[in-house]
Amino acid sequence: MNEKMNIAVVYGSARQGRFCDTVVNWVLTELWAESGFRVILIDPLQLKGAPDEAAIDVAMLEEKIAEADAFIIVTPEYNHGYTAALKELIDSCYEPWHAKPVGFISYGGVSGGLRAVEQLRQVFAELHTVTIRDTVSFSNVWAQFDAAGNPFKAAEAKASLLVMLRRLKWWARALKMARAENAYGGVAA
Repeated sequence: MNEKMNIAVVYGSARQGRFCDTVVNWVLTELWAESGFRVILIDPLQLKGAPDEAAIDVAMLEEKIAEADAFIIVTPEYNHGYTAALKELIDSCYEPWHAKPVGFISYGGVSGGLRAVEQLRQVFAELHTVTIRDTVSFSNVWAQFDAAGNPFKAAEAKASLLVMLRRLKWWARALKMARAENAYGGVAA
C-alpha cells in the first residue's frame, strides 16, 4: 500500500491575527517536502463562510474529515486549554473521526501548548481515534519564528515533526487497511 495518504491539517484557532497561520505554513512546507501525503486543510474560519455566519458548515466538515486518513491538529493553548473554535469543530461530527490517527503540533507560552494537547487526547479518545504520543511543541512561540515564518531551530523542529509523521503514517496505513477489511464498530469505512 504505497498510495498517498490524505492528511488533514486542522487549524486550532479562529482568532483575528492568529499565530496559527505561521505554524501551519511551516507544517505545510515540511509536508510538501515529504512524499506520500496529500494535504487537506481544515480551517474553522473557512468553514463558517461569511464573517456574519455563526455556525460551521457541518456537511463540508464531515466530507473533509471522512476524506482524511490522518490528522495533524495545530493548536494554541489559551488559558491552559485548547480553543473554543477547535472544540466546536471537533464536536460538529462524530463517526468520520473513527479509527484514524491524530498527531499534535502545539504552541503557546511557557508550556508550549502541551496542556491543550493533554486535554485533546481525552476528547479524541472518545472519538475512537489513535493519538500519536510524539508531538511538536513550540514554547514561547513568538520568539521561535523569524519574520518570514521560519523556526529559528529549524533542524530541531523538523526532527520532531519527522518522528511524529513517521508514526502517523504507520498508523494511517494500518487503520486504513483495517477500515477497508471490516467496518469499524458497525460503521461503514
